[in-house]
Amino acid sequence: MIDHQAEVLAQVRRGDLVESAHRGHLVALDAGGAPVRRGGEPATIVYPRSSLKPVQAVAMLRAGLDLDAELLALACASHSGEPGHLDGVRRILAGVGRTEADLRNTPAPPTDYEAAYAWRAAGHEPASSLTQNCSGKHAAMLATCAAAGWSSVGYLDPDHPLQKAIRSEVAVQTGDGDPAHVGVDGCGAPLFSCSVTGLARAFARLATASPGTPEHRVAAAIRNHPWWLGGTGRTVTRLLETVPGLIAKDGAEGVFAAALPDGRALALKVVDGSARPVPVLVVTALRALGIDPPGLLDVGRVEVLGHGEPVGEVTATTP
Repeated sequence: MIDHQAEVLAQVRRGDLVESAHRGHLVALDAGGAPVRRGGEPATIVYPRSSLKPVQAVAMLRAGLDLDAELLALACASHSGEPGHLDGVRRILAGVGRTEADLRNTPAPPTDYEAAYAWRAAGHEPASSLTQNCSGKHAAMLATCAAAGWSSVGYLDPDHPLQKAIRSEVAVQTGDGDPAHVGVDGCGAPLFSCSVTGLARAFARLATASPGTPEHRVAAAIRNHPWWLGGTGRTVTRLLETVPGLIAKDGAEGVFAAALPDGRALALKVVDGSARPVPVLVVTALRALGIDPPGLLDVGRVEVLGHGEPVGEVTATTP
């Protein structure tokens, strides 16, 4: 069970009372892969959700995908749907003679409020496959099929050659072996399970990869183009901008993973699926790994509001 051996990782304090608590699983690994901080049971098998996108991108590069660094970061993204993101998705599609009509991800509005308002004000339907946050990944999947000579029909089927290649890559990069569970992600793509520790290991492997490898290309794209990976004001983007050399990716249902070029890495899963404590937990884990550049505490601050004013905050249970 996902909550088996989970521990309270963060508390929500309002005034002088702890109002709520978030349980989960967390691991922070040193450069040699040994845990320096853990909470709950990091061997727990979870769905990594969009935190797995960089690994998916490695599989696509290995199959023949070729994108410039900005668009490769977009292929790894859960983007906010800002105009630049949408233009980037169109560029990926146009490169292989496709259009947004070929996308098979679930329609949704932009996650950025201003972008969603502008999209609707321009006369578009509120939900679109183009504006859904995984459209970069899906455009890259279509481009990979074209590069590999695979039919794009059924590219979301777990038995499609593309998805088989991704599944094999997940097994290798996480070190967990063949995924024990296969689900369907919110965007419609197959979702492969892994352990929390396996997710951290995968990020460490990407972050330490040799130049010229698919892993290094993905890591470099994420490091150098943080806005393309997330969007304006997003926690993952702010972390990448604040911590030199970091690679990181957020995922739905309270998942996050990150790593440094020397192999220090972390991954976590909040059992209740809340994203609220994630910035606090990530920053606390980074500091436990000896990473504390100027501005990091600001990225990890999550205030509790009362009548629009700060009256408390979310804190990690282990400093």
